[in-house]
Amino acid sequence: MMDIADIQTLHTQVLWAAFAVSVVFGFIAQRTQFCTMGAISDIINMGAWTRMRMWGMAVGVASIGFYFMGWLGWIDTSQTIYGSGRIIWLSAIVGGTLFGFGMVLASGCGSKTLVRIGAGSLKSLVVFFVMGFAAYATLRGVLAVLRVNTVDLVAFDIAAGGTLPMWMASALGLESGTAGLLAALILGGALVIWALMDEDFRSANNLLGGVGLGLAIAAMWWVSGHMAFVAEHPETLESMYLATNTGRMESLTFTAPMAYALDWLILFSDKSNVLTLGVVTVAGVVVGAFVQAWLGGSFRWEGFRSTQDTALHMGGAFCMGVGGVTALGCTVGQGLSGLSTLSLTSAIAVVGIVLGAMAGVRFQLWLLERE
Repeated sequence: MMDIADIQTLHTQVLWAAFAVSVVFGFIAQRTQFCTMGAISDIINMGAWTRMRMWGMAVGVASIGFYFMGWLGWIDTSQTIYGSGRIIWLSAIVGGTLFGFGMVLASGCGSKTLVRIGAGSLKSLVVFFVMGFAAYATLRGVLAVLRVNTVDLVAFDIAAGGTLPMWMASALGLESGTAGLLAALILGGALVIWALMDEDFRSANNLLGGVGLGLAIAAMWWVSGHMAFVAEHPETLESMYLATNTGRMESLTFTAPMAYALDWLILFSDKSNVLTLGVVTVAGVVVGAFVQAWLGGSFRWEGFRSTQDTALHMGGAFCMGVGGVTALGCTVGQGLSGLSTLSLTSAIAVVGIVLGAMAGVRFQLWLLERE
C-alpha cells in the first residue's frame, strides 16, 4: 500500500501531466482556430460546415479513445459524473441554452476565452473573471440555492445508468467494456467518417484539430482515471481519484474550473486549498495558446471597442458562468468530454447550447440591423 509521501508525489505528477495535456489542447486550439461558437456561426451565416466537422471528429476520436481504454481495463468508464442515472434534463437544456447564448455575446466559449487570453485578448480576461465569478455563485452561492431548488429538481432516473453503453450492457446482456467499445466504434466512428467525407475538410490543419483535440480529451481521461487512481488511500483505506474536484475521474471542462481557479488565487494562503486538475488545466490552455500565438506571430493585444461591446461581453460571460454550471459543463465539458462518454445528459446539454447559440447569433444580427 502507498504511504502519504507516495500519495503526495503522485498528486504532483498527476497535476503536471494534466497541465501538459492542457498545454497541448491550448496550442492546437489556437493553431486550428477551434471554436464551437464559430462552427455554429459559420453554418448559420455561410453554410460552411468545416469547423463543425472538426468538432465532430474530436468527439468521435475522444469517444473511441475513452471506451477503448475502458475495454482494456485501464479506466472504469462508469466513474464519471456523466454516468449518473439521474438525468437532470431541465438543468441541461436551460443551462445549455443560457451558455450557448452567452458564448456568442462573449465572442467564444470558456475554452475559447482561455485561448484568446493566451493570444493577447484583454477582453477575454474580463470575460474570464466575470464568468468565474458567476460560476462560483452558481456552484456555492446565492445562485446555487436557486438552481438546486428549481431546475435541478426536475429529472428522471434510468436504472441502468446515464450513458448509452450502460443501457446497452443492461438491455443486451453485454459486458460493460464490450458494450462501450461497440457503441463508441459505431457512433464515434460515424462522426469521424462524416468529417472525412468532405474533401475540403481533409487538410492537415483540420485533421490536427479533430484528431489532436480528441486525443487530448482521451489523454486527460487516462491521467485522471488511471494515473490518478489510488485503490486504497492510506488514510481512508478507500479508493479515490487524486486531484479531482468531483471525486471521480475527469476530463477537460472549463466553467467550474474557472471558479476553482479564482478560489485558489483568492484563498492561496489557506493550506487546505490545494491545486486540482481543473485549476492547472485553466492555466495550461492559456500557456499553450500563448506559445502558439507567439511562435505563429499572431499574438496581439486586444481591448473593447465600445461601451456596448463591454456590456455584451460581460453579460455573455455571466450567462456562460451560470449556464455552464447549471448544465454540468460547457462546449468542452459536455460537448467533448461528456459526449465522449455517450451520455444522455450531455446530448441534451449540447442541444441546448446549439439552440442558445442560434438565438445569440440572431440577437447580434438584430443589433446590427438596429444600428
